[in-house]
Amino acid sequence: MSITFYCGSGSPPAWRAWLALEHKQLPYELKMLSFSAGDLKTEEFTRLNPRQKVPVLVENGYVLYESVAILEYLDECYPVAGRGRLFPDDARERALVRRFIQETDWYLGMAMGRMLREIFHKAEEERDRSVIADGRGKLAAELAFFEREIRGDYLAGELSAADLTLYPMIALALRADLKDPALAIRTLVGPKITAWMGRIEALPYFARTLPPHWKNN
Repeated sequence: MSITFYCGSGSPPAWRAWLALEHKQLPYELKMLSFSAGDLKTEEFTRLNPRQKVPVLVENGYVLYESVAILEYLDECYPVAGRGRLFPDDARERALVRRFIQETDWYLGMAMGRMLREIFHKAEEERDRSVIADGRGKLAAELAFFEREIRGDYLAGELSAADLTLYPMIALALRADLKDPALAIRTLVGPKITAWMGRIEALPYFARTLPPHWKNN
């Protein structure tokens, strides 16, 4: 087995796949690409993923991109590796995990996407405050939804791919407070999500996956 993993610091899809590799305790070579340096636009990387996005996993010449596909591939190829399954054996429990992943990507991701583009990619004086206000309202509604959905230590019973998908997305939203403190995204996060995030951060492999450029702030 020879795995090379192409990642981008702070990318939620890449982070979830990185967490999965660590959860499975699989040996891999990490290639941390730079968005600002144009690493994803190079001819070499475009041959791996013509969509020029991370993550990408290469195993013995087999190339796979799209984060959820990578999560399922790792779980199916290495079901009992490391700390166990990311998708439960039971069909209904597995469907619940997949539902949470879809809701994270389609509802939470869509809710915060335009807002974060305004905050992270524009100077303060260029930001559209109406887009930001609309995004904050939609994000608040989605965070309230997930606050209600957490009924145990993790989203779907045992730690699963659903947790590894949701955590990076919320963590990225919280980073917006560093750019625009008036947003106060932290105040939108309820006590159950806060406790759940603490459990994810306490995982023995979590610190190894922290986005490199986040470590100093």
